[in-house]
Amino acid sequence: MAHPKHKHSKSRRDKRRTHDKAVVPTLTICSNCGATVKMHTICGECGHYRGKQVIEKEIAV
Repeated sequence: MAHPKHKHSKSRRDKRRTHDKAVVPTLTICSNCGATVKMHTICGECGHYRGKQVIEKEIAV
């Protein structure tokens, strides 16, 4: 294993870690049913994507 010859400062360590953060997914509203959907995915409620029926879903009665 590598052993550092000199101590890295806290600022240098934190600069490296700036990109290691959790990202909240971007949500949008389905144009067909109005459900909240993650962007660029098929709506889980109605099966539409970009205004087209992609998956056949059963309607709950």
